[in-house]
Amino acid sequence: MRLRVAADGAVTLEEADNFRGFSVGAAPGVPLARALDGIARLEGDTHAWVSPAALRRLAPQAGQPGWEEGFGKMLAYAASKGWTDAEGAVRAHIETI
Repeated sequence: MRLRVAADGAVTLEEADNFRGFSVGAAPGVPLARALDGIARLEGDTHAWVSPAALRRLAPQAGQPGWEEGFGKMLAYAASKGWTDAEGAVRAHIETI
């Protein structure tokens, strides 16, 4: 699963049914804080804390039982590794695409 931030700042969710990886991919020079407002908050230049509710809004499969089960397992795994915060946001590394 990857949040993709295009050069124009548009945010889309790619590979929404891939629950084994999670990242934010951004075009070079994109003002990420602005593009991800309401979706995630930045932790420096290398990580973002992403709202699960925002991921559900962006995922076309959200609400489907199989997707929700996989997403729930991904969130539980992230929590077991310390990759979630008190509000439930999930930590993602930021990659340049």
